[in-house]
Amino acid sequence: MNPVIQHRRILAAALVGTAVEFYDFYVYATAAALVFGPLFFPSESESAQLLLSLMSFGLAFFARPVGAIAFGHFGDRIGRKSTLVFSLMLMGLSTLLIAFLPTYAMIGWVAPLLLCILRFGQGFGLGGEWGGAALLAVENAPRGWESRFGSAPQLGAPVGFLAANGLFLLLGMTLNDADFVAWGWRIPFLLSAILVGLGLWVRLRIGETAAFREALEHEAPPAVPLGTVMRFHWAPLLAGGAGVIACFAIFYLSTAFALGHMTTVRGLGREQMLGVQLAANTFLAIGIVVAAVWADKTTPRRVLALGAVGTIILGFVFGPVLASGSLLSVFAVLGGGLFVMGLVYGPLGAWLPTLFPPLVRYTGISIAFNAGGIIGGALISIEAQRMSMAGNIALVGMFLVAAGIVTLAGVLIARQHSAAPQLLVE
Repeated sequence: MNPVIQHRRILAAALVGTAVEFYDFYVYATAAALVFGPLFFPSESESAQLLLSLMSFGLAFFARPVGAIAFGHFGDRIGRKSTLVFSLMLMGLSTLLIAFLPTYAMIGWVAPLLLCILRFGQGFGLGGEWGGAALLAVENAPRGWESRFGSAPQLGAPVGFLAANGLFLLLGMTLNDADFVAWGWRIPFLLSAILVGLGLWVRLRIGETAAFREALEHEAPPAVPLGTVMRFHWAPLLAGGAGVIACFAIFYLSTAFALGHMTTVRGLGREQMLGVQLAANTFLAIGIVVAAVWADKTTPRRVLALGAVGTIILGFVFGPVLASGSLLSVFAVLGGGLFVMGLVYGPLGAWLPTLFPPLVRYTGISIAFNAGGIIGGALISIEAQRMSMAGNIALVGMFLVAAGIVTLAGVLIARQHSAAPQLLVE
């Protein structure tokens, strides 16, 4: 096949599939911030409902490392392509079934139980998604283009976020509040079936990566890739997990947490805040592209380190700006924050694979990426909401300061443990 056509298919498979997966994930995040609290978690206050809803949202982050282990095992033993197809199907089915869930008013405690089970399914599927998509792109990249190819899965994040929040914004503008709460929120979950079909069609048209095929010619894959990673590559695993914390912390504080806080506590309209976040999302895409080009001209490690410093600086202004309630200031800090996220997110596709050899690479980067998500995406979001409920919203940004410091430490430690600087086959 013509190399240009092959490269286009690889980039499309990495981008489209990941965009679909992140659409599914962000649809839940948006619904959790807007409607799931009163629908599935009855409580005496709106803040408590939002907290419970965000806790269900955070459940997926604990499912993701489990999915990373499972999908990483098969991705390192049978290949990237088949594993990616199955992860997409699992994620899509879990999302589609949420559209048909009865609420607490209909069946009581069974409703939040079913919601949490399907949320776990979302996280389990996504646990195997990013690592496989990143390897699909990076292990097929032309020499010197690793970071730009590796940014394709990351670009799926703003695309999926744009589709998810854009659809919620459109529904909010066309439906009254009663209809939106009664049935309108289900539409984005239903439409995920179409997007999953598109993602599967694209992914079924590609082959296995060159680096994985060559590695198999020299040695058999380990019987238990996880055991090999834990025994021989535990230091880069810890460093890699630390290196991704900043991107998760910025994203979920700037999206799900900010949306819930500004609409519930500050009284901003739902459509107004969704519009602000959609506009700010543009800066995430710009940041990813800037980081990818910059990383190919320098190194992914250097760009990631500078992004970690930017995260620390962002942390000192994030909380006070949200506390001010000024819409213009909120837009500025969200836009700037998401641009900084691009700097700590864009290089990950090229940086993490350098820490592990090919036959345990899927397992290693998937566990590192998703384990970091537990701290950056789940724990920080929940603790930020607790802090907000206690009236300490101005201090929420300190979580970003801490996340930036941890990511910077991870980058510095990983420099001493790089196991596979050569990603591609000559």
